[in-house]
Amino acid sequence: MTRHTKKLIEVALPLQWIHRAAAREAILHGHPFMLHPWWARQPLTVARSLLFAQMVDDPSSQPELFPTQADQERERQRLFQLIEELVVWKNSSNPAVLNRAREEIKRSWRIACARHADHPQAAELFDPERLPGFHDPFAGGGSLPLEAQRLGLEAYASDVDPVAVLINKAMIEIPPRFANRPPVHPAARQERRRHTDSWVGMQGMAEDVRRYGIWMREQAEKRIGHLYPRAKITAAVVQDRPDLRRLEGQELTVIAWLWARTVKSSHPAFAEVEVPLVSTFILSSIEGKESHVEPVVEGNGYRFMVRLGEPPAAAERGTRLARGSHFRCLMSGAPLSGDYIKEECKAGRMGVRLMAIVAESDRSRIYLPPLPEHEAIAQQAHPSWKPETAPLEGTQYLEINSYGVEPLFSRFSSRQWVAMETFSDLARAVGEPVKRDALMAGFAENFNTLSDNGDGHIAYAEAISVYLACSISRAAYGWSQQTAWQPGVRMIAPAFTGRAVRSMPWNYYAERNPFSDAGDRGVGSYVVRVAQAIRGLIPSHHGHAEVHDARQQTTSTLKVVATDPPCHDDIPYAELSDFSRVWLGRSLGAIYPDLFSSFVVPQSAELVALSSRHGNTENSEAFFVEGMRCAMRQLAQQVHPHFPVTICYHFKQSEQNVFFSASRTGWEMLLDAVVGAGLAIVGTWPIRTACESRMPSVGSTGLASRIVLVCRPRPFDAYTATREQFQAALKSELQCALAHLQLCSIAPMDLAQAAIGPGMSVYTRFSEVIAADNKRVAVREALAMIDQSLDEVLSEQEGNFDAGTRWALSWFEQCGFNDGAYGEAEILSTTKGVCLSDLVEAGILASKADKVRLLRPNELPADWKPAPDTTLIAWKMLHHLVMVLKGEDERPVSQIFKQLGTQAEVVRELAYHLYILCERKKRTAEALVYNTLVQNWLEMVRLSREPHLR
Repeated sequence: MTRHTKKLIEVALPLQWIHRAAAREAILHGHPFMLHPWWARQPLTVARSLLFAQMVDDPSSQPELFPTQADQERERQRLFQLIEELVVWKNSSNPAVLNRAREEIKRSWRIACARHADHPQAAELFDPERLPGFHDPFAGGGSLPLEAQRLGLEAYASDVDPVAVLINKAMIEIPPRFANRPPVHPAARQERRRHTDSWVGMQGMAEDVRRYGIWMREQAEKRIGHLYPRAKITAAVVQDRPDLRRLEGQELTVIAWLWARTVKSSHPAFAEVEVPLVSTFILSSIEGKESHVEPVVEGNGYRFMVRLGEPPAAAERGTRLARGSHFRCLMSGAPLSGDYIKEECKAGRMGVRLMAIVAESDRSRIYLPPLPEHEAIAQQAHPSWKPETAPLEGTQYLEINSYGVEPLFSRFSSRQWVAMETFSDLARAVGEPVKRDALMAGFAENFNTLSDNGDGHIAYAEAISVYLACSISRAAYGWSQQTAWQPGVRMIAPAFTGRAVRSMPWNYYAERNPFSDAGDRGVGSYVVRVAQAIRGLIPSHHGHAEVHDARQQTTSTLKVVATDPPCHDDIPYAELSDFSRVWLGRSLGAIYPDLFSSFVVPQSAELVALSSRHGNTENSEAFFVEGMRCAMRQLAQQVHPHFPVTICYHFKQSEQNVFFSASRTGWEMLLDAVVGAGLAIVGTWPIRTACESRMPSVGSTGLASRIVLVCRPRPFDAYTATREQFQAALKSELQCALAHLQLCSIAPMDLAQAAIGPGMSVYTRFSEVIAADNKRVAVREALAMIDQSLDEVLSEQEGNFDAGTRWALSWFEQCGFNDGAYGEAEILSTTKGVCLSDLVEAGILASKADKVRLLRPNELPADWKPAPDTTLIAWKMLHHLVMVLKGEDERPVSQIFKQLGTQAEVVRELAYHLYILCERKKRTAEALVYNTLVQNWLEMVRLSREPHLR
């Protein structure tokens, strides 16, 4: 069996720091993710730390440098401290921290090259002057390739989705060609003459994107500005709104037009009445700034008026009768059922009616009643083309399909479509002035394009078009009929909610004025965000992005491989990508003809288990498993032999508590594919990205949202094992692995997931495991056996606790912190070999009359210190830590922790036991307390080493 150099990720990770960094990584201005939307991206800080640990040797692999376990642990802690710095978001562009990480990677690589100098393929595999390249075959939103490039590797990204490939080109392929160049825009060059600042990294290109974005906006306003009129405050408006008298005669810039969807009334006598389908008439629910729409019936019709002040209860309900799609006619009160509304929509009889106008005045928002001329102007927009796209399928994620809103064209109003047409065309047309200005700025007259790896004036102009096209593609999510007005924040919610197109927004849709700078949905704000995202890119090494099917790609050959494959049946990437694909294709079809040869994203090669594509659940699951197995086999055969493969599985909500349910989960199917591809799992790491557990407060937290599989190709000489052999090996190795996981302070709620790694490591080292009936032990059964063995190993750990703690554990399981009978407590104390009076004296037990009770943490003395205490037991130490952890002052926590000394590890083991016990007893609040204590363990270790405590 081949002996591999173990990497840090195969042995230990500082998950506490990684989880905190992931929770704090806000996707704000300047974050690369602002370049273009994608779904379920891995946080950059997580990707960076995992890649670093995948490339750096674990100290146990260097016995000549670290001969003892203590030496190895000290070295791990040093690497952990570097990871702690590396994952801090502000250090993403810190050259000192990044260079230290890169040097650490190079050091491990040089050691490997020296060790393998006699390898028959040493020249090909181990070149000390050149690190291997990196490849992600399911690149998606590009987190892993981007961070590999940041850490000093040449990055390769591939995906079947052309939108994903374009995102990766924009992040890793284009920037290195134009880094450290000044802008070419004449105004920027003129401004540079007045300053001595140098243009570092992508600052020059970011400045050009911003300035040519202004050019694009100005050109668009010349073409279609008449379709977006200003709102004039006339005498008629003032008559209904006396509070606007000070603005009479003024023309205000419109932020948004709020439209209500309508269908004909179901009442025969009012068959011509357009009923507004509105779930609320509230425009603003902010205290002191309340505003709402009031429908006023006049004769055979009605009109909308805007009122200020606290709204009546009827305004909050709108015309909705109940939760769902049931409404009432304003005129007759007749109900409109959901089925009736759907039939009207499918028949093409859904209309819209302007309900209110949001305008800007003196840096504030004001709400105006609908102006007839504005409604008429909106109807004057006539798109010049409609793409021939197939209907978007998959109603599980695209809920509006059931209302007949299927072709992409129908997701936009005519005016919105014209605006998207215009801006997309201008993103392409901007290339001409950029070419001219680039030559004037001193660019070489090089006619190679971006597709030809060009870096001259033509390629630079195309690059500016790419980034402006990304800004317009982003705008598609804010400029469609699927957007919604949010009265609580007075802003427009985009078309997508998480991983699906927003369901039919019955409250009303908000049509954004692209030329308004107020808020965050104007074209200017989209361009600025993209420019800021470009500034945050670190183009240190070359990058490459291509369309490839992961089942057939060969790019992974002799490269470091890490990937975040599709989430089983959780996200319909192709359908969602179509929302922006059509606009990117219109802008960039001539620049990247291979990417945008069709108007829809190809679905047949995308490895997701959607029954809408494959007829039923069985077919879709078979497609997913076989396709993923084929993709994983490619990785196993091609990956550089010195490095493990890391595969990230992203849990969907319904899977997080169901490891061994009756139905097959995507998690189990991925494991099946990995094992069937000839990969052995050597580790698993639960990664939590959803919420933050901060030091020192105690709060709730969620299960891991991702699990990272660490894999190596299974040796060719692997043999078949019996079920009994597997079970014996599992029991033998899980005990040591569990101790190591606890040493890494894995959160107790993540322990079962983390234990899958060492358990599956045993399972996958065999070619297969055979039961007594000669049937193969399937992945599901292996998972259940791992879970059972974990319980047994944890039970055996009780022998490490002192007698008083063992008694407290048994009593806590029975009574918690509640009263119990003294007689029962006495019997238990006899079996545990402890005296109740000693436990009372130790300060963990209260005894009164015929009742005894364990003291709660908040009942313990606040001034307790472990040093002079002669009755130290693990139970007491643990709950004093819990008590001080609830406070705001970190010093008491670290002081107590420092004095625990060698007993600290026993206290941590006890916290794991108590968490699991509380989980089984459904004592959720108490379980979270023990979970948080372990999560904060590394922080307590760090604080105990602070100089002020010495």
